[in-house]
Amino acid sequence: MRGLCTTLLISIALISSPLSASDKAKEQRWADQIVDTLMVGEAIWLEPRDEPVLALATEHTTEKAKGAAIVVHGIGAHPNWPEVIHPLRSRLPDHGWMTLSVQMPILENQADARDYEPLFAEVAPRFEAAIAYLREQGIENIVILAHSMGAAMSTHYLASNPDHPVRGFVGIGMNQSKIDKMDNAHNLEKITIPVLDLYGSRDLEGVMASVKQRATGAARAGNNNYRQVEIEGADHFFNGMADTMVKRVSRWLDNQALGEEAAR
Repeated sequence: MRGLCTTLLISIALISSPLSASDKAKEQRWADQIVDTLMVGEAIWLEPRDEPVLALATEHTTEKAKGAAIVVHGIGAHPNWPEVIHPLRSRLPDHGWMTLSVQMPILENQADARDYEPLFAEVAPRFEAAIAYLREQGIENIVILAHSMGAAMSTHYLASNPDHPVRGFVGIGMNQSKIDKMDNAHNLEKITIPVLDLYGSRDLEGVMASVKQRATGAARAGNNNYRQVEIEGADHFFNGMADTMVKRVSRWLDNQALGEEAAR
C-alpha cells in the first residue's frame, strides 16, 4: 500500500509541476524530419551546454555579404517552419544576408505559452552558440529576426545581455504577456540597437493590443532607431504575404543594419 501511495504522489507531482526544460525528444523528431527533406541550406549542429541543437545555415547568393541573420521561430515550431521562418531563411540570402535558423526550446503541443517561462533559461546559450558559429565564419555583422514567442525570447536575451554583439533586431508579431520575461514592451525598455516592430493589420489580439505599449517601451529606452510597421491585410503568419514581409525586412536591414564592408 505504501508503494502504491508513493507512486501516486510521484505521479501527481510530475503532473502538477511546471515543465522546466525543452522537449529534447520533440527536438530530435523535428530534426529528423527536417534533415531528411532539406532542400535549401545546410543542417549544422550547435552545442550550447554541450547538447546538440539543430540549425539551418544558408549562404548569401550575392557577390558581397551584408551580414548574417539569426532566425528564430515561434512557439512549438522548428527552424524550417513554413510560415514566416522558411521565407526569411531561404529568401534573404538572395538579398545578401546569410541566415542561421536555430531550433529554440520547445514543449509538447498541449503546452500553454505560460509554460514556456522556465525554458527562457535555455535561450541565451543557444544565441551565444549561434553567434559563436557565425563569428567562426568570419561574420561580425549579426542581426536577429524573430517571430511570435521567438520574438519574446529574443527581446529577453537582448535586454538581459547588454554586452551582446547583435546590431539589429526584427520582431514579427510581438505579442503581449503579463510574465516579465515574455513582456516585449518591458524588454524593449532595455534595448537600444535598431529595432523593426513588424506586424499585420489582422494579427493576433495580443499583438494589436500592445502596439502602443511596445512603442512606449522603446521610447523609454531612448531608442531613436525603433520603428513600427503594420502590413495591411497580413495575419500573424503572413499567409499569402511572405514576399511583402521579406521585402520589408530586407529594406529595413539595408537601411539600419548594413556592415561596414557592405556599406562601402
